[in-house]
Amino acid sequence: MALMDSPPADEMAPHAFVGVEDVDLVYGRDGDGVHALSGASFSVKKGGFAAVVGPSGCGKSSLMKLATGLIRPTRGRINLDGQEVTGPVSVAGMAFQNPTLLPWRSTLKNIMLPLEIVEPHKSRLRSNKAEYLERAEALLASVGLAGFGARSPWELSGGMQQRASLCRALIHEPALLMLDEPFGALDAFTREELWSVLQALWMERRFTVILVTHDLREAVYLADTIHVMSARPGRIVASRDVPFAYPRTLEDTFKPEFVDLVHDLRDHISRERQT
Repeated sequence: MALMDSPPADEMAPHAFVGVEDVDLVYGRDGDGVHALSGASFSVKKGGFAAVVGPSGCGKSSLMKLATGLIRPTRGRINLDGQEVTGPVSVAGMAFQNPTLLPWRSTLKNIMLPLEIVEPHKSRLRSNKAEYLERAEALLASVGLAGFGARSPWELSGGMQQRASLCRALIHEPALLMLDEPFGALDAFTREELWSVLQALWMERRFTVILVTHDLREAVYLADTIHVMSARPGRIVASRDVPFAYPRTLEDTFKPEFVDLVHDLRDHISRERQT
């Protein structure tokens, strides 16, 4: 299964929900700054599930910050649902490798936190609290945490905390979910279990996802499209449509065609690391 070259920015689909167009990113002052990205371009269709993989330090996490408006590109343009991103966006939910749950709040109150910040939920929360509590409890149940809302984060295992983190990222019903190595700190069995949880949530709700990961099995299991980045300064050097139907199972990860795609991605990244 050969990887396809990434299309240039001017050939990306105009209906893309997320569009990264010929983006450069330099951290620090001109001349002595770190050139993190150079001419990076890719797009994600509405309701799509894209994974971004590549060598360590290639700028994968920087792309996520750019797409959500947390940082601005040095050059180029980021589009979200047809509009240029010029600052932090409210339509995105985010989850990271560490769950970062607030220890002084219960699990349920941690999940409710975005509703206290993001409009229009912030203005509606007090008058519609019962509705939002019901939504939060339903999310907890959907990830296997029914009855754990009153527990403090320190009473939950690492996998349970990450489930709660996913709920917090989705409570305000974002159109875009950004995931930065969300399962990287978990053991293999818990990680694979959460792949199935995330796949089920995505299939039910069809929000758009960008997953940054070092785990190639994870990328192939979850994504419909995988983008491969070069070594720093990072750019998208190849893209691959994943040909396997949903829902995918752990048994699928042992099939020859699945393993072949993982090896193809690994070989491509190995070549990039040597450049």
